Amino acid sequence: MTPAAASKAAPAAVAIAAGATGAEAAGGAPAATRARGLAGHRFAPVALVVTGGLSVQFGSALAVLLMPRAGALGVVTLRLVLAAAVLMIVCRPRVRGYGRADWGTIVAFGAAMAGMNILFYQAADRIPLGAAVTLEVLGPLILSVVASRRLMNLLWAGLALGGVVLLSGGGFDRLDPVGAAFALAAGAMWATYIVFSARTGRRFPQADGLALAMVLAAVLSLPLGIAEAGDKLLVPSTIGLGLAVALMSSVLPYTLELLALRRLPAPTFAILMSLEPAIAATAGFLVLSQALSVTDALAIALVIAASMGAVRTQVRATAGDARTTNP
Repeated sequence: MTPAAASKAAPAAVAIAAGATGAEAAGGAPAATRARGLAGHRFAPVALVVTGGLSVQFGSALAVLLMPRAGALGVVTLRLVLAAAVLMIVCRPRVRGYGRADWGTIVAFGAAMAGMNILFYQAADRIPLGAAVTLEVLGPLILSVVASRRLMNLLWAGLALGGVVLLSGGGFDRLDPVGAAFALAAGAMWATYIVFSARTGRRFPQADGLALAMVLAAVLSLPLGIAEAGDKLLVPSTIGLGLAVALMSSVLPYTLELLALRRLPAPTFAILMSLEPAIAATAGFLVLSQALSVTDALAIALVIAASMGAVRTQVRATAGDARTTNP
């Protein structure tokens, strides 16, 4: 999310598994108190997610410009190492007082973050940014369909598949099959990232858990970056650009998403994240001159519609189940 990203666009089953709902945030407060709180902050978490999406995708576009200097793995290492340094300085998280389950969450979150970034940047190095994010969305979408076991979600899966066929032009050779495979693998890591981001937000105060997980992600990526880029990682101008990528693609969006998941219903978060392919395509066009054909734009729109539809279907089904269980 993307690295995601954030990508980074997990539909209902994955987002609901993340669990950060408005009701949970409200705890046992009376209904009137919850209503006043929601009215006062209705748009704040939405703004956090949208701002994070813009930041991460334009940061990804900048990262693509940096790849000729340091390679895809080198850029990932710069991004994660510098982001970890910034977060540790700003947050100064405490490391005592946590249990085994807390640290297990950090390990899973950090590993998902590292995997998501490494796989996505490998994809972005081979195929256009908008296409990479669109394919990345399919991982969480497929999880949603499989987990829900509802017939309606097969329609959304078919719609997404139609978008992918259009995007590939009938064959992934137009996109580079290796790049497409990396993007799909990044999608699976994106779903995992969303789940453990929410769990981390509930277990650790402020952005402490994010800072600790970012350190682990940086450590995991460091050997790969050194092997690919070597001393190119130490060039001052490269470090400066890497810091910009780290702030735009990691520090700002990950912090905003973690804060948003504490106050925003998870299905709403998933719908907003479904806009990421459109944001990525726009960033690719403005920063990288990656023009979209009408067919590509339609393909991206189909995948976004499928993601939103899957979320809404699962939300309605969950609400119906709740009414049946608690008449």
